[in-house]
Amino acid sequence: MKLSVDLNADLGEGSGHDTELFELISSANIATGFHAGDSDTMHTAISAAKKHGVAAGGHPSFFDRENFGRKELKLPNEEVFDAVAYQLGIFQAIASALDVRPNHVKPHGALYNMAVRDEKLADAIARAIASVDPKLILFAPDKSELARAGEAHGLQIAREIFADRNYLNDGWLVLRTRPDALLHDPKEAAQRVLRMLREGKVRSVEGSDVDVRGETICVHGDTPGAVEFARELRTQLEREGVKISAPKSLR
Repeated sequence: MKLSVDLNADLGEGSGHDTELFELISSANIATGFHAGDSDTMHTAISAAKKHGVAAGGHPSFFDRENFGRKELKLPNEEVFDAVAYQLGIFQAIASALDVRPNHVKPHGALYNMAVRDEKLADAIARAIASVDPKLILFAPDKSELARAGEAHGLQIAREIFADRNYLNDGWLVLRTRPDALLHDPKEAAQRVLRMLREGKVRSVEGSDVDVRGETICVHGDTPGAVEFARELRTQLEREGVKISAPKSLR
């Protein structure tokens, strides 16, 4: 059976690598203004996605530009609902003006990390997405509260795995504050991704095999060497016969 997987990156965040990454990925998670970006950067990134045939998606966050959306915040769930709906509404409007239909949503940073485990927060995010456009695909880890909430609200889920991050025994990512959070060797990453796709397993930093399921692979655009990492990863995957393709809405 021929393997097919999406390759996504977080763009429109001012990393300076967007132009090169658009040539290597199949899905772009575009910052919607709360942690990075503004209407101009959204316009630029959506236009670039259209030019390169890359699926465009919104990348909503907590309103926390100071910490790049990576600080955990305890907010009322309805406030999170409003924030996500607001960001996606702006993103949808700019995309519509450019004759682009947004394909997916991937929450950013702490919002994503917290929603993986927090049922009520995940529900607020999924409700917001469904209220804006129920055909949007939600990027979320398999068996997470975020994936379950998305399914409960009728959203299509693309299970996400991470090429440049290490995993813990519980199936979640090593915290960025740890020195072993990132995987820097793209050839090693490609072999690990291939195992995740073929066997549904990844080796944790503690040395145990963890069950995973992946339909979209994340490469962080703000990681040092992101372009070289993404290029080598794509080359290695295609060499093994893996097709790189964005998920398509079935709704």
